[in-house]
Amino acid sequence: MADVLTPKSKSKNTTKAKYSKKTYLQWYEIMLRVRRFEEKCLYGYSKQKIRGFLHVYIGQEAIAAALTSAITKDDKLVTAYRQHGIALARGLSSDSCMAELFGKSTGCVKGKGGSMHFFSKEHNYFGGNGIVGAQIPIGTGMALAEKYRKTKNISVCMFGDGAARQGALYESFNMAMTWKLPVLYICENNGYAMGTSVDRTSNVHQIYNVGSAFNMPSEPVDGMSPEAVHEAIEKAAKHIRSGKGPYFLEINTYRYRGHSVSDPAKYRTKDELNEYKGKDPLLVTEEKIIKNKIATQKEIDKIKSDIEKEIEAAYKFAEESPFPLGSELYDDNYVQKDYPFIMD
Repeated sequence: MADVLTPKSKSKNTTKAKYSKKTYLQWYEIMLRVRRFEEKCLYGYSKQKIRGFLHVYIGQEAIAAALTSAITKDDKLVTAYRQHGIALARGLSSDSCMAELFGKSTGCVKGKGGSMHFFSKEHNYFGGNGIVGAQIPIGTGMALAEKYRKTKNISVCMFGDGAARQGALYESFNMAMTWKLPVLYICENNGYAMGTSVDRTSNVHQIYNVGSAFNMPSEPVDGMSPEAVHEAIEKAAKHIRSGKGPYFLEINTYRYRGHSVSDPAKYRTKDELNEYKGKDPLLVTEEKIIKNKIATQKEIDKIKSDIEKEIEAAYKFAEESPFPLGSELYDDNYVQKDYPFIMD
């Protein structure tokens, strides 16, 4: 399958490599896996194999990739509904994610969650949440649990620019700063809440400035660069683990597709879209790897071939998997358990 976006000329964003071969190839593989997975999802939706809402992560892959190198597997993570890429980066398999989109019992939540509600306790991944902004107090509560347990883990709470207007964000920010909770708030600002641009929804166009009202360390990040995202998250995580409380990053990114598959995205210009095509993190990273001789074209081609086979196999796995039984409708809704962070 060809790249969705192919710049007409060489990217101006290709600079000297700053990290190891292992890191660059890890970033590249994750971004390519997410891109190919999302392209296959769009194909599956066109064939009515996938139904309901579908929000793809195409264009925002650098954030998912950099998360893997900047935080630990023990850190907790919760995000919004545009979340397939984050789930794959956290380690959920392409098979289980694709099966979930197909509504099959082999999905990561047994076919009951769909596109917006992936979940994996094993990978410390707590969604995928369909309600705009609902994950912000959830992520704050997860940080409170880590503080109660006296771990060094952090809670990474991700949301979009639209969710940044929710009242729950301000309540969570206030609580997190007052109690110095170990939470990293990340706003993935792709410029549009559904179809409404940031500058039409708030007088504060640079969302990271919201953190200043709470004296929360906050800064903007270039979300089209895995290097920039890695460095910002690593810096923030170090601050949080030292016991100094929360941190807020506004990671500026771009989605190359509409808000969902039903969105023709006519609210933005072709010039704007073409400008961001030249910043495609997947293509820019590939060009950087080759130009700086980090890896050979043969090695890159091998990664591409392996990912293509993986995604094709995942699609076939999802098609051939069974649907959940009707008798399982009420299973897994509630669990009785004594949680260690609840006081007697």
